[in-house]
Amino acid sequence: MDLTGKQKRHLRGLGQSLAPATIIGKAGLSDQVVQQLSDHLDRAELIKIKLPAGPQRKSVAAEAAERLGAICIGIVGRTALLFRVNEQLDSQRRVQLPR
Repeated sequence: MDLTGKQKRHLRGLGQSLAPATIIGKAGLSDQVVQQLSDHLDRAELIKIKLPAGPQRKSVAAEAAERLGAICIGIVGRTALLFRVNEQLDSQRRVQLPR
């Protein structure tokens, strides 16, 4: 799924009020962490995660998005925003994207 710039801006705006769903430590992305993130995305579609310090944070965010089938909306400092559409959610809990 490709998102337009307008849609990404909208998601970043929604992400401002989110608390981080999980913190990824120095050990990186274990299977347990990936499962926890997947559960969060199933419930919310849009989540914020805290990344480990250092230059590898962009690659960790990219790997997390790839393993989860999600889109990395952006990275600011040590925080990344991930989005994955979930058709199973009721319409009130789904993220409404602008066209």
